[in-house]
Amino acid sequence: MVSAGEFRNGVTIEYEGNVYQIIEFQHVKPGKGAAFVRTKLKNIKTGGVVEKTFRPTEKVENAHIERTDMQYLYSDGDLYHFMDVNTYDQIALNSDQIGDSLKFVKENEMVKMMAHNGEVFAVEPPTNVELEVTECEPGIKGDTATGATKPCTVETGANVLVPLFVNQGDIIKIDTRTGEYLSRV
Repeated sequence: MVSAGEFRNGVTIEYEGNVYQIIEFQHVKPGKGAAFVRTKLKNIKTGGVVEKTFRPTEKVENAHIERTDMQYLYSDGDLYHFMDVNTYDQIALNSDQIGDSLKFVKENEMVKMMAHNGEVFAVEPPTNVELEVTECEPGIKGDTATGATKPCTVETGANVLVPLFVNQGDIIKIDTRTGEYLSRV
């Protein structure tokens, strides 16, 4: 159990039958009346964000999130297959459970599975990945003063905005959280 006065960003709690992660919290002490804690909570299963207020002494249940390293094997149609490299257990998740999280992940790369009470609700890709540019238009010379970018397609099929000097066949580093180009490898 955790009291509302002990809330911190990133803490996961069980509240009203759902599991939430605290995105933002603020202790408010009005001039009149009792203090309270205003929070923004993200439902980790649906992704929806709600705002709730708590009394500082109110207690909620702490939610334990299991993070397991698994290897992304392959996809066949609507199913994505993963394997635990320690036990060799395999699981398959559908595209609704995966969402856009594998947009920058190649086959045989490691990902983190996030589960609550044995139910997988999210796949967390590595923070940075290195991918080959498979399709890219050539940059126009002399158009570099503004820090211009152009769209390119990487080997996973995702589109990324890259600087004009990046060409087809280059290996680039991408931040998977934002989808931004970081550097050429």
